Amino acid sequence: MALSGTDAYTAVGDLPPLVRRAVAVARGHGFPYSCRPEQGRLLYALAGGARARIGETGTGLGVGLAWLAAGAGADVRLYSVEREPERARVAAGIFAGRPGVEVLTGDWRRIEEHAPYDLLVLDGGGQGKEPGDTPADVERLLVPGGTVVVDDFTPATTWPPLHDGLPDRARLHWLEHPALCSAELRLASDLSAVVGTRRLV
Repeated sequence: MALSGTDAYTAVGDLPPLVRRAVAVARGHGFPYSCRPEQGRLLYALAGGARARIGETGTGLGVGLAWLAAGAGADVRLYSVEREPERARVAAGIFAGRPGVEVLTGDWRRIEEHAPYDLLVLDGGGQGKEPGDTPADVERLLVPGGTVVVDDFTPATTWPPLHDGLPDRARLHWLEHPALCSAELRLASDLSAVVGTRRLV
């Protein structure tokens, strides 16, 4: 979830209808932390390559999930987990007319119930950014060749990347993960994401 992410849509036109609806719901509920448009366009593009399943942690009020659903094929199943029951309920309502989308309520680890995924978006738990948040096990959660996205980084300007003057261990975990071929993508001057593909062997 991005700080002021919902506000970032104020001057953005030409949104997929499902995304437009999710943004309107987020605004109506005063939810400021939606996925930013730059991130959403990345998710939309990556969802188009999924064959069977997409997973997401941290539904919020469904803006990121809407980008994924808009980009995914009709036969692809999408699962998203939100820990706040009221947010999960509201988000589920956004997708009532879109078959194959399920919003789960609970800890992010519930995403394991429907693994493995072609695409896994870690927007809530499983990023390993906070103390006590164990990084998701991509070798169990992704199919070989599957993709993981870890978002909401500030673009790195040094190597190793730094956070508060120290090596950014969370970012390095994903960039140097032995099961992944990963890269950091700069989405805006102040926003980047790490995208990794699970190695085939």
